[in-house]
Amino acid sequence: MKHQTKVSPREETVSIRSAVSGDIPALVRLINAAFIVEQFVFEGDRINAEETRAFMETGKFLVAEDSAGFAGCVYAEVRQRRGYLGLLAVDPARQGTGLGRTLVAAAEDYFRAANCSAVDLRVISQRTPLLPFYRHLGYVEIGTALFSPSLETKVPGHYIIMSKSFK
Repeated sequence: MKHQTKVSPREETVSIRSAVSGDIPALVRLINAAFIVEQFVFEGDRINAEETRAFMETGKFLVAEDSAGFAGCVYAEVRQRRGYLGLLAVDPARQGTGLGRTLVAAAEDYFRAANCSAVDLRVISQRTPLLPFYRHLGYVEIGTALFSPSLETKVPGHYIIMSKSFK
């Protein structure tokens, strides 16, 4: 999977491709930079190289690149006939350019090609600005889930589960 789209106000071309194992260090840096906003909830980095490698064994990362390098990524995993979208990360300097929407659309295209009937994702309850973002893309809240007992949180919270059906 590789395609190009224009997303920034400068109309810079962004290529989207599947990540390879050599991308792991850059993926870790990108995801941790984008998820630094969650450090008021969770201590430390969001992901490390071993966790990234494990994700690549069960799904794939779609990577967006522009002339400056890695611009964003999203994790996509097919689970039976449903897609799971996670770790949507956009380089903080490129946030607000439409790149997040572009990555979600690329993941949805991947899931449609895999004959998925829907896409699911989880948002932590403390990230309230993300709910309108995903609603605007056609996702609806379908439930909640507790954080894993192994996660140590600084403040109370839970996951909000959202889904989008393909019709």
